[in-house]
Amino acid sequence: MDNYKFILSGGGTGGHIYPAIAIANELKKRYPEAEFLFVGAEDRMEMEKVPLAGYKIIGLQISGFQRKLTLKNLSFPFKVIKSLRKAGKIVSEFKPDVVIGTGGFASGPVLRVASSRGIPCVLQEQNSYAGMTNKLLKDKVAKICVAYDGMEKFFPLSKIIKTGNPVRSNLAHLATDKHQALGFFRLNLRMPTVLILGGSLGARRINELVEEKLPFFKKYDIQVIWQCGKLYYDEYKKYMSDTVKVEDFVHRMDFAYTAADFIISRAGAGSVSELSIVGKSTIFIPSPNVAEDHQTKNAQALVDENAALMIREKDLDVQFDTVFADLFDSKDKQKELGANFKKMALPKATEHIVDEIEKLLN
Repeated sequence: MDNYKFILSGGGTGGHIYPAIAIANELKKRYPEAEFLFVGAEDRMEMEKVPLAGYKIIGLQISGFQRKLTLKNLSFPFKVIKSLRKAGKIVSEFKPDVVIGTGGFASGPVLRVASSRGIPCVLQEQNSYAGMTNKLLKDKVAKICVAYDGMEKFFPLSKIIKTGNPVRSNLAHLATDKHQALGFFRLNLRMPTVLILGGSLGARRINELVEEKLPFFKKYDIQVIWQCGKLYYDEYKKYMSDTVKVEDFVHRMDFAYTAADFIISRAGAGSVSELSIVGKSTIFIPSPNVAEDHQTKNAQALVDENAALMIREKDLDVQFDTVFADLFDSKDKQKELGANFKKMALPKATEHIVDEIEKLLN
């Protein structure tokens, strides 16, 4: 039988959406006749990104519970009830064989309904600190695919399978030539290059730091590929030069990773997984504005393995120059960090997650 039906649910951020798309693509490769339906939150980015990847999506009217007291929380119970009803209707009509949740508000109602009807469900948790929705679903699902050790503090040990996080297929094996990569960005072949990533929308504090540090990079003869994010591009494009390339969004991440000698990045789960495959000297600047401060925990897990460096936003003014200069001056440190980071890579994560889903089909 090849005509299986799969519901995939997750969203709110790229970190939940892209793994779901990667899993769907791998399932489609193995079962070309299969049917897929994504379920997301009505006003979030999955409603745009999933159709671009070629899949149908239905939106639920759901949003997260605000951790501080706010009027939005008054409507929360009503949204949950409404979403559970709609999720029930979706599951009844689509009749999935397996439901896969990758985190985010929308996956809650769908997996709750599906599991209560005996449909096997799989969770994929990207972070080293489990998200609220996945923690609430832990007893309802058959398997939980994780990317970090020590996840039994959130989930039943018997359900955990360490697979790693899905990454974009063109990054799983970086075979790009460095000359070609630097040529793509019109950069100098003899100068060291730093790649700065603040996530697809950008990160204000990282952009402010880079703007302030352009003379510092110039002093070290370092050229810059700066993904400032589409929200900030108009503000920072004026810095474009022979040695500073300002991008709203980097479409060829394989070239960017290959061109880079050093990387400065947020510590979202997707970024961490991609960067482990790349295995270059990385300084993480975690976002302090995310649930449970999970980016700091992701970065700390790497610092503990001597696989990356971390500077918290509040310490940037004091620490950045010293941390970066020390790394720049020590070839041994660069090699050591890169090698340790690469050891943590799990490039076949998507295939392993789908192997687990196949076991449930059988």
